[in-house]
Amino acid sequence: MTKQIQILVGIILLIGYHDLVPMIDPESSSSEPFAVASVHFEQNATDGDVEVVFEAKGGDEGLTKFMVVSPDGRTVIDFTAPEASTLGIRQFRFESPEPREIKNLKAAYSEGVYTFTGVTAAGVKLQGKSTLHHKLPTTTSFIRPQAEAQNVAIKNLEITWMPVKNLAAYIIYIEQDELNVSLTARLPGSAAKFSVPEGFLLPGTEYQLGLGTVTNEGNTSFVETTFTTVAKE
Repeated sequence: MTKQIQILVGIILLIGYHDLVPMIDPESSSSEPFAVASVHFEQNATDGDVEVVFEAKGGDEGLTKFMVVSPDGRTVIDFTAPEASTLGIRQFRFESPEPREIKNLKAAYSEGVYTFTGVTAAGVKLQGKSTLHHKLPTTTSFIRPQAEAQNVAIKNLEITWMPVKNLAAYIIYIEQDELNVSLTARLPGSAAKFSVPEGFLLPGTEYQLGLGTVTNEGNTSFVETTFTTVAKE
């Protein structure tokens, strides 16, 4: 085979490979931003575990390709839809395991800028960046109801807690798994109370209550407890 033919064959192979494997260029001027692209640490202080959470949303269309690269160049997420006909996945939330030793999580996911790239089912390229910080916020504690409280009033229940300085927000949730009901609210960092909507709680029922403190960088530290409503009022 002559040198000219070898070069021609090589070009044809490269073109064919490029057609088979869509390339994602995060610096491409034709890329559009993700609707959501974030990474943060999330701690459950009550259980004593921490995880890293990646969230991404590509707008109205599904993504057939999605990738996240760490600050040191490692690919930490690599998703490809097996068939474009599936329309892709519109929204992602990835949660890591929850090692007891937070140093293991910090070693696996270093601080710095994580690069998000994707391709929609229509071929539109998406790009985004999010900075991971390791510092977790100070936790709060409940004033009312107290831990594992019994006979909590259903009507006009106001949940209160110890305020924490320099927060971006609080996240509060109430869950009842057997009834498959839940309530979640995001409150400003200046808040110190939350009124449960009338009619949400049932009599004689145990609920899970959680409250998270949120930093400006998005890291969250939750505390949890339970309470049981009065049987009758």
